[in-house]
Amino acid sequence: MRQIILDTETTGLSTQNGDRLIEFAGVEMIDRRLTGNNLHLFIDPERDIPEEAIAIHGITPEILQEKNAPVFSVVAQQIAEYIRDSELVIHNAGFDIGFLNMEFNRLGMPNVESITKNQIDTLQMARERYPGQKNSLDALCTRLEVDRSKRVLHGALIDCELLAEVYLAMTRSQFSLVDELTSPLMQSQTQTIATKYQIDHEQLRVIAADENELAEHEAYLLSLDKIVDGDCLWRKWDKSV
Repeated sequence: MRQIILDTETTGLSTQNGDRLIEFAGVEMIDRRLTGNNLHLFIDPERDIPEEAIAIHGITPEILQEKNAPVFSVVAQQIAEYIRDSELVIHNAGFDIGFLNMEFNRLGMPNVESITKNQIDTLQMARERYPGQKNSLDALCTRLEVDRSKRVLHGALIDCELLAEVYLAMTRSQFSLVDELTSPLMQSQTQTIATKYQIDHEQLRVIAADENELAEHEAYLLSLDKIVDGDCLWRKWDKSV
């Protein structure tokens, strides 16, 4: 599965009032692993940037000039191809998709929904998982123990990197090891090993976990308990045995 963790920065909050994109960032994740195939662009909004927006993301006209930022029409196709056929993961997806669609529509290009497979809103996901609590990216980083010490201002790329960790934490599957073991590749490798080596299971030596390993196991279970806000599946299974 190819997913793009996406974030944008803009000149303001409203496409209807003429606000434009000034930064785009995407972080690629395939099968829940970051690939390093990221896309980060500064964009000339072809208008002024209000001081209240600069206070949030720190992007000034001077910075855009220093980076020789292109107008959106120059990078529109690059962005479209980067997100094409992917599943987007966005915090407050309606905002970012709304701005991207506005920019695409100005150029007569297809909208985001028509060129991507799906869109996941992590803000909506967090509201369902943690009702009545703060669910900003900062709040989720704190709750899920994601290090955000490098985040001083709202930058699109750093926000994508943080959101990737938050998303993985919120969707961590307690069956991930089973899923991996039952994948076609793993099954093929296991069959090859089984064919090459004939193992006498009756003579296998059992090595019990030591105190350090048991402590690490307990710490991992506690992290799962925190995510599901209760006993994780392993503890429920352990009690039933």
